[in-house]
Amino acid sequence: MPTIIPFPTRYSAFALCVVGLAACIALVLVSPHLWLAWVGVAVFAVLSGTGVHDLRQARHAILRNYPVIGHLRFLLEFIRPEMRQYFIESDSEAAPFSRAQRSLAYQRAKGEPDNRPFGTQLDVTIAGYEWINHSMQPTKLENHDFRIVIGGTPHTADANPPPSGAAGASSHHPCTQPYSASVFNISAMSFGALSANAILALNQGARLGGFAHDTGEGSISQHHRVHGGDLIWEIGSGYFGCRNEDGTFNAERFSANARDPQVKMIEIKLSQGAKPGHGGVLPAPKVTPEIAAARGVPIGIDCVSPSSHSAFTTPIEMMHFIARLRELSGGKPTGFKFCLGHPWEWFAIVKAMQATGITPDFIVVDGAEGGTGAAPVEFSDHVGAPLQEGLLLVHNTLIGVNLRHRIKLGCAGKVITAFDLARMMALGADWCNAARGFMMALGCIQAQSCHTGHCPTGVTTQDPVRQQALVVPTKAERVRNFHRSTLHALQELVQAAGLDHPQQITAHHIVRRISDTEVRLLSNLVMQVQPGALLGPLDKQHNVFRTYWPLASAESFQPLTQGPHGLVSNLPLAA
Repeated sequence: MPTIIPFPTRYSAFALCVVGLAACIALVLVSPHLWLAWVGVAVFAVLSGTGVHDLRQARHAILRNYPVIGHLRFLLEFIRPEMRQYFIESDSEAAPFSRAQRSLAYQRAKGEPDNRPFGTQLDVTIAGYEWINHSMQPTKLENHDFRIVIGGTPHTADANPPPSGAAGASSHHPCTQPYSASVFNISAMSFGALSANAILALNQGARLGGFAHDTGEGSISQHHRVHGGDLIWEIGSGYFGCRNEDGTFNAERFSANARDPQVKMIEIKLSQGAKPGHGGVLPAPKVTPEIAAARGVPIGIDCVSPSSHSAFTTPIEMMHFIARLRELSGGKPTGFKFCLGHPWEWFAIVKAMQATGITPDFIVVDGAEGGTGAAPVEFSDHVGAPLQEGLLLVHNTLIGVNLRHRIKLGCAGKVITAFDLARMMALGADWCNAARGFMMALGCIQAQSCHTGHCPTGVTTQDPVRQQALVVPTKAERVRNFHRSTLHALQELVQAAGLDHPQQITAHHIVRRISDTEVRLLSNLVMQVQPGALLGPLDKQHNVFRTYWPLASAESFQPLTQGPHGLVSNLPLAA
């Protein structure tokens, strides 16, 4: 008997489409004036053609085995993030920001009440839960406009002169235009990564609220200048806005931009938390005339951000570059931003401060949990130190060499609530920056399509039609509201703790649950170095200092290696 090959059920949907097409064709032949029959012919013809294409294509195995109906899998996969966000995820599940965090940002941006009824939704018994201790005698503060002064005063090289004999007592090109900054500012986001309307709204909101707007390494665009909000000009390795044709630093172009009264501080970007040690390329089609004008690059040619700077190659050269930028800017506060990587490289920078007497006016520590428009998954997930570890090491190192009083510390990395600000200040920060929090104030719904150009709210796209969804005056007001409401919440926390300013918050004020039966002060869990402790023997210091401080040299970012006769020249550890 001949072998009968059973008809595979996985082809059933395709077969039904073919049968439907045949039936509709027959119906048309019988009743040519029946318009529904013609519609059926069109629909089933398209489905049958799709099935034939699925069987013949070689890209998707699932479509070859499941013609027509296999497309449902791709449809469900396409809408999965939205379905999960709206119907499945819990309020406290962070990916990367929880629904509760996003809702809080939206409520504060809109000026709506952010109070919550019926108590906390957090599990206060789980390990890792934290709170701030309150006082029986709370303070009463007049307002929430907490500020810090970054840089020296106009009359002195150093507003807080170091003790006699302390490292860095000499001054090179001092800051003569100190900046009174809010303790909560907009983190670095470039025009190009954000739309023109987003930049306009952020800067107008910053002007209305009296806080600073970091330009990102994409430099100062025409949209940054419209409303006149305070700017922190970020200088990346591409030297956008101050570069020669070959991509090297151009002092004249830098000075012309830096002396603009709207620019309040200069920030050298060494690395960013989301992808430290990774350069970037803006593809030629995305280099529009507006972006090219802001960055000082040719239109329609790949715009490259190298992974390292060409203006300096050693820590000492870096300190002299900082002093040069401060001088060229007319004495404005000048510092740098980085995500902590090799500890010896950070220690080498500190030793260069000691060797030259040149100190930055500020340092911004970026955490590995920071965001970006696009980054390789391995970099986002597994490169760079998280904010807590990076901030603690930077803060304590500066204390250990008696330089902390000369340098203000900022930080960034998933800071969105007033408690986030308070906790970072407890770890050593003087102020905090936020990027995604202010994006949510603009209307970002965490669609995570920043890199596609198809942002549904017009925040991270260069599509002029999509940008129209973002109405600048309305969103600028929401940016101001988010900043104001967050600082008002911080004011209430500071008052409850019995303090007068967020800078008074220390690790002694924060409590962390270790287990069901144990809680400890954060001050008992994190490293704390005594003033000047790194200037003497290291035998009683934290292991990171005992191990890496001797390896660091102001002459090179490479570590010293251990030879048969002790520490020798700067060579890779593998040498």
